[in-house]
Amino acid sequence: MESESFVRIIAGTVITASVLGGGFINEYVYLITLFAGLNLLQSSVTGFCPPEIIHRKYLSK
Repeated sequence: MESESFVRIIAGTVITASVLGGGFINEYVYLITLFAGLNLLQSSVTGFCPPEIIHRKYLSK
């Protein structure tokens, strides 16, 4: 799996889980969505993406 696909899967999972959690558990869980969005924005500007680093270091062969 490519790093870009891995990052998209992680981002989609985090956002979906936090929206569901915010709706069913507590409204403060929506802050996870905010964090994920801000991380996507900063990684597009700086090129620094922690999930991509984890994928390259531990999961790619």
